[in-house]
Amino acid sequence: MLKAYKFRIYPNMEQKVQIAKTFGCCCFVYNQTLAYQKEAYEKEKKSVSKTDCNNYCNRELKKAYKWLKEVDKFALTNAIYNMDAAYQKFFKEHAGYPKFKRKRDNHKSYTTNYTNENIVVDFEKGRVKLPKLKMVKAKLHRKFEGQIKSATISQMPSGKYYVSVLVETEHKELPHTSYKIGLDLGVKDLCITSDGEKYENPKTIRRYEKKLVKLQRQFAHKEKWSKNYYKKKRQIALCYEKITNTRKDYLHKVSHGIVSENQVIVSEDLQIKNMVKNHHLAKAISDVAWYELTRQLEYKAMWNGRQYIKIETFYASSQICSDCGYQNVNTKDLSVREWICPICGEKHDRDINAAKNVLAKGLRQIA
Repeated sequence: MLKAYKFRIYPNMEQKVQIAKTFGCCCFVYNQTLAYQKEAYEKEKKSVSKTDCNNYCNRELKKAYKWLKEVDKFALTNAIYNMDAAYQKFFKEHAGYPKFKRKRDNHKSYTTNYTNENIVVDFEKGRVKLPKLKMVKAKLHRKFEGQIKSATISQMPSGKYYVSVLVETEHKELPHTSYKIGLDLGVKDLCITSDGEKYENPKTIRRYEKKLVKLQRQFAHKEKWSKNYYKKKRQIALCYEKITNTRKDYLHKVSHGIVSENQVIVSEDLQIKNMVKNHHLAKAISDVAWYELTRQLEYKAMWNGRQYIKIETFYASSQICSDCGYQNVNTKDLSVREWICPICGEKHDRDINAAKNVLAKGLRQIA
C-alpha cells in the first residue's frame, strides 16, 4: 500500500534559493511543453505524447536555457507528466483546458523520484536528504517503515516548507465489527448518525472571523509591494492555514471514530458545487467541509476493509418515515425539525430519521 507522510522542513538560505529555482524551472517547463502541445495540435492536428514532450525538454529547452540543468531532472520530468495528465483529462473527461502557470501562484510544489538512495529520512538526527538540497532539517513527528517512492516539496503561502514522502508500506487493518451506520450530513451539526449520535459542527471560520476581518482591513491600507504589505499578507496566510489545520484535525478525529466502530458506513452523495450556489448557505457549507469528511471516510474504509456506500443525490431521506415508509412532503420545509407520522404515530427527529433512511437505502444497494 502507498502512503504519504508529510513533515515540516527548515531549509537554510542556500537550500531556499535552490527550492525557489526548482519551482521556477518546473513552472517554465510546464508552460513551454504546454505551448508545444498546443502548437502541435493547432498546426498538425496531432497529440504529442509525454515522452515526446520530455525529449523536447531535454534536447531543445535545456540547450537553449542552460539554467534548467541546475535543478533536479526528476522535478522537470514530473512537471511535464503533470501537464500531460491535465491535457489528456481535457479530452477524456471534458475538464477545463490546462492553464499556463503564473509566477505568483500561491501553490508552489515539485515532485522528485527515488533512485540510488537520493531520498533518505534520518529519524535519529531529524533530517531529510533530498536531491540537490542534501540534508535538510525536519520535524519528523511520525516514523514509518517501507520503500520510499517519491517526495514532494511544497511551500505554503505563509512561507512554511513541507516535504511529503510517498512510501510503499504495510497497513494493519482495524479489527472488524458487525455494526452498520447511516450518516445524515448537516450544517447545524456536522453529521447525525442512525444511532442518534450528533457530531458538533465546530464552525471554524466563525471562530477566526474577527481576526481575519481586522487583518484584511489592515492589509488594504498597506502600500502595495512594500515590506509591511508582505508582512501583513503572510499574517493572513497563517490565519487561513490555522483554520484549515484546525478543521482537518477535527475531521480526522470524527472519521477515524466512525470507521473504527462500524463495518458498513452509508452517507449521501451531495452535489456540493450546486449547493454553494445558494449565497445564503455557501459560507456555512464551505466551512462544514462535507467533501473532506467523505473523502477521509472513503480512503480510511478502504484501508481497513470496511464498506463505504454513497446513496443517490435526490433520495428523499428526510421525508420518509423510517418505521412504515410513509412520505411526508411537508418536511421539505427545513424549519420542520420534528414530526409525527400520521400512519404509524411514530415521533421523528428530522435528522436522525434521515440517517436511518440513508442506512436502509445503503443496505438495499448492497443486497
